[in-house]
Order: sequence, then C-alpha cells, then structure tokens
Amino acid sequence: MSKARERQKARRMVVQALYSWEMSGTDLETIEAEFHTAHNMTKVDGKLFHNILFGVPKNLGEVDGAFESHLDRENKQLDPISRAVLRLSTYEMLYTIEVPYKVVINEGVNLAKTFGPTDAFKFINGVLDRVAIDLRSIEIKANKAI
Repeated sequence: MSKARERQKARRMVVQALYSWEMSGTDLETIEAEFHTAHNMTKVDGKLFHNILFGVPKNLGEVDGAFESHLDRENKQLDPISRAVLRLSTYEMLYTIEVPYKVVINEGVNLAKTFGPTDAFKFINGVLDRVAIDLRSIEIKANKAI
C-alpha cells in the first residue's frame, strides 16, 4: 500500500477519533488504544494518526483560532464532524508543512464528503481555502508563479 493511502486512512481514523474525543470526553490514550484494538492499523500511517490525534487537543486554541474567523457561525454551532475535519486540516496546515496545502484541502473535502452532513464539503472547502491563504500564502504564491 502506498504511503499516500496510509496517510489517507490515518486521516479518516483521526476524524473518527476526534469526534469520539469531543463527544465522549474519553482521554486520548484510551481512544488511541481502542482504535488499535478495533481497527486493522497495519495499513495506516500510525505516526500521523498519533501526531494529529494528540496534536489537535494540545494546540486546540491555535488550531481553532486559525479557522474560527472564517466561519459564518460560532465554532460550537458546527456539527461535530465538520469541526473534527476543520481541526485535522488546520492542524496539518499549521504543523505539517511538508504536506502541500492543496493536498490538505482535498483530503479535508473528501473527509467531509465521507463523514459530514450533506453539502458540508462545500463549507469545509471554503473555510480551508481561506485558512490556506492565511497560513500558506508563500506556498500559494509560489504555486501561482510556476
């Protein structure tokens, strides 16, 4: 299995794990252990799964702050899946610079299509586009110059 597919699967599981964390209040170590028990993690980028799962809550203020100004409503009014997708994607924009912003946006949109409510992917796409302009403006300009 390709590294890209392993990373994709990790992101899918992170969305589910962040949703579980928010809805249940269960500690991250327990959630991570449950995922390793309940899912076949051999074809998942385990390091990415762990880093994002623990990184989002650790940096929650910065992560939420990076996308909240681009919302058309309060963060707490978002459905929990959309919030999990935005948190995962924004975390990647902030802390995984080696992943191109276009990949981050595309993955976020695909996750919203898979897990989110109808048409949530359009909302996610718009918010992540604006987050990318804020956080990855140099990368965006470099891509336009090519």
